[in-house]
Amino acid sequence: MNNKGMNSKGNFFSRKQFQLLIVCVTMGFIVGYSYNQAKDNRDASSINSKLFEQEDSYREELIAQQERNKELSEEANALQEKIRKYEKSFVAGEKNYKNLVEEAEDLRLLLGDINAEGKGIRLTLQDGDYDPKSANPNEYIVHESHVFKLLNELKISGAQAIAINGQRVLANSYIRCNGPVITIDGKQHPAPFVIEAVGNSTTLAASLNLNGGVVDQLLNDNIVVSLEENQKLTMPSVKVES
Repeated sequence: MNNKGMNSKGNFFSRKQFQLLIVCVTMGFIVGYSYNQAKDNRDASSINSKLFEQEDSYREELIAQQERNKELSEEANALQEKIRKYEKSFVAGEKNYKNLVEEAEDLRLLLGDINAEGKGIRLTLQDGDYDPKSANPNEYIVHESHVFKLLNELKISGAQAIAINGQRVLANSYIRCNGPVITIDGKQHPAPFVIEAVGNSTTLAASLNLNGGVVDQLLNDNIVVSLEENQKLTMPSVKVES
């Protein structure tokens, strides 16, 4: 009877241990499942946040491009209207006929309606040598902001015609940089970027080389700049597709 009693008691403890094991396994499964579910939710939230940020960035970029296109279109329309006024004044027999003809020709050069030939300057922009210690490699790349600064200074200084890598830059040209590639009116050009300007070499070079001027700003942004004066330049007219 003692042995029988011990077996009965032993079986009783075995059942409790088995039940405890089942409870532990179940709790482990629940905790593991809850952890994985929480991790999946965090990952999904992170992905959604990145997608929203990317979408906002694209939206802001699109708005900026649309505003830039509108400005360029308005500038081109203003130039065309100015030409029409000059042409009407020719018919009316204006006294300043010669000056008006020269100014109208300058406008046609900016619009790319006629060939541009003459002396001028040539600049070459290249990406700077990347410093591995720098956290941002974009600090050594030529961006559209650098190109716009240069183009604006050349126009203000009296450049009659401008070309980048052989392509005429018009009054309404759309320019965008994407890494080492620049896009002008839908055509891509790889670095280095060679910018040519027809005009008075001395005046153009002096305006670019002012202390704190465009060239100094480019150098401060780690851009490699070279400038050649008194270059004989030829730029063909731009044919407008009908």
